[in-house]
Amino acid sequence: MNDLQAILAETVGRIFTDLVSDTVISAAEQGTWPAKLWDALEENGITQPLVPESRGGAGGAWRDAWVAVRAAGKHAAPVPLPETIMASWLLAEAGLDVPPGPLTLAPVRTEDRLRLERRGGAITVSGVATRVPWGAAARHLVVTGAVDDRPWVALVPGTALVIAHDHNMALEPRDTVTFDGTPAVAAAPAGARVPADAVRLMGVMMRAGQMAGALERALEEAVKHVTVRVQFGRPLAKFQAVQHQLAVLGELTAAARVAAEHAFRAADRGEPRFEIACAKVRAGEAAGAGASIAHGVHGAIGFTYEHVLHFATRRLWSWRSEFGTEATWAEELGRAACRAGADQLWPTLTASR
Repeated sequence: MNDLQAILAETVGRIFTDLVSDTVISAAEQGTWPAKLWDALEENGITQPLVPESRGGAGGAWRDAWVAVRAAGKHAAPVPLPETIMASWLLAEAGLDVPPGPLTLAPVRTEDRLRLERRGGAITVSGVATRVPWGAAARHLVVTGAVDDRPWVALVPGTALVIAHDHNMALEPRDTVTFDGTPAVAAAPAGARVPADAVRLMGVMMRAGQMAGALERALEEAVKHVTVRVQFGRPLAKFQAVQHQLAVLGELTAAARVAAEHAFRAADRGEPRFEIACAKVRAGEAAGAGASIAHGVHGAIGFTYEHVLHFATRRLWSWRSEFGTEATWAEELGRAACRAGADQLWPTLTASR
C-alpha cells in the first residue's frame, strides 16, 4: 500500500465509520439524501481519485480508487461514490472539467442507446436510459455515445431531464432517465485510453469491488453473531459445522477481494478486460454462496430488517446482476479463450499480470 492508498484508507474508513450508520442507510432507502456524508467525501477529495491534480483531483490511479470502492461496499454507503469516480474519470480523460456534486452515468445497460447529435455549436442528447444508478440524486449525468462515428462524452445537468424513480433490491435508486434533445453543458471526444464500452467494463469492475467489501461485512457480522449466540449451552462458534461454514465464507470473501483488487491494478496497465471479467465471475459467485452462508448461521434473525446483515446481503444480490451477471462475463471469457485457441489457454491463465 503506497502513501496515497494509506491516506485514502484512513480517511475513508473514518468518514464511513462516523457518518454511515444503520439509521442513515435506512433513511437513504426511504429517499433522504445523506448530505453530511457526501459533503465529507467531497471535501476530503474521495470522489475524484482519478482526476489529475491540475484539474482539482487527487491525481491517483485505479488501485487508489479500489480503496474507496471496497470501503463503500463494506459500509453500504448510500451515495453514488463509485459512479462519481467513474464519471469524473471519463470527464478528465476527455479533457473536460469535473463539476462538484454527485455524478452518475448513462446509459448503463447494453440494450439502451442514447443519440448524441450536433445542433449548431452544441451537442444534444436524446433517448431513454433505464436503471441509471442514482439518476435523480445526481447533479450531473455523464453520457457516452457516438458523434460522427467516434465515442464522445457529454455532461448533462440533472435538472434538465425527466426522471422516473425506481430502485433495486437494496432500495438504491435505479432510475429511468429521458433525454429529449437535451443540450450538454460540455462535450468532447472520449480519451484515447477509454474503451468503447467503458461504462459497462469499468462499471462491472466497480461492482466487483463493492461486492468484495460487502462480503467482508457479511463475514464480520457472521463471526460476531456465532461468537455471542449460545445454543445448547455453548456458543455457535464451538460447533464444527458452523466453523466449516465460516471457513467457506472466509475463503469466498478472500477470493472475491483478491480478484477485484487485481482487476483494479490491471486497469492501471490499460488492458483489464480479462481481469475484470474474472473479478465479476468470482465476486458474483461468492455473493450468492456467501450471502446464503451468512444468513444460514444467523438463522431467522438475519432476515429481519432490524438486523444489519441485510444491508450487505441485499446489495450483494443486487450488484451481482448489474453491468452483466457472472454468467454473462463467463461467456465472454469463454469466447475469448476460443478465439485465442487451446494452446493459449494455459499461458493466459498463468501469465504474470
